[in-house]
Amino acid sequence: MNNVPAWLLLVGLLVLVAGGAVLLQMFLRKRFPRLTADVHNDATNFAFGVIGFVYAILLGFVTSALWTQISGEDEQVRTEGTAAIQLARDRSVFDSADSDRIRQALGDYERAALIEWSSAADGKTYPEADKTMQRLYAAYEQIQPRTDTQRAFLATSFANLDKVSQARTARVMQAQTDTGPPWSLWVVILITSALVVGCAVAYGVEDPRTHYVMVATVGLLVASNLFLVMELAFPYVGEIATSPQPLRDVIAVLAEPAS
Repeated sequence: MNNVPAWLLLVGLLVLVAGGAVLLQMFLRKRFPRLTADVHNDATNFAFGVIGFVYAILLGFVTSALWTQISGEDEQVRTEGTAAIQLARDRSVFDSADSDRIRQALGDYERAALIEWSSAADGKTYPEADKTMQRLYAAYEQIQPRTDTQRAFLATSFANLDKVSQARTARVMQAQTDTGPPWSLWVVILITSALVVGCAVAYGVEDPRTHYVMVATVGLLVASNLFLVMELAFPYVGEIATSPQPLRDVIAVLAEPAS
């Protein structure tokens, strides 16, 4: 599912859920004509009210939790990017050879991290990112500060480098282990979704066109909610997932001419 475009996933869900609900409605109206009467609508109204309430609470809880997760990952990546940008800017304090070595090592790491981004989302590792991180540490360890300013900036740079390393480790672990809601929660979501659509199908409406529009509308609503949950389920995959833009920003800062 990681490689399915968001628009295609949405269209597929709309056709599957809304189209399937309308087809089911057409079959039931022909097979059980009594369902078109309104004699059972009192019971259907009660059931629909209870199911709709539970469905709304459940979807609200799930989407809120998933959105909070994505927001947390956004903050993690911004922390990584901010610390790396500070490293890129502070390198000018050191001697020319040290500064060039840091620029090369930091650029190599950021480019490797961008490649690692998609690999980690697929549950794979990218050993080159570990190697570039080691070379980046080595670049700072080779610095021999000559002034108090350089000593202070070297200590600050090591602190920022630790932030980059820790944020990267957390990001990779999260991307590799986060598989979305557990299957038990998916079962509950799918059952309540089916019940909502089922109540709309079972509701007694004599005019078939009015009934078709009602069922299709409920089907579109349910399909849209399922799409939202599926998009939010994976923090590093999809249109609304966490963006690697902070890592690209670091490369852009490194490309700026030295002042």
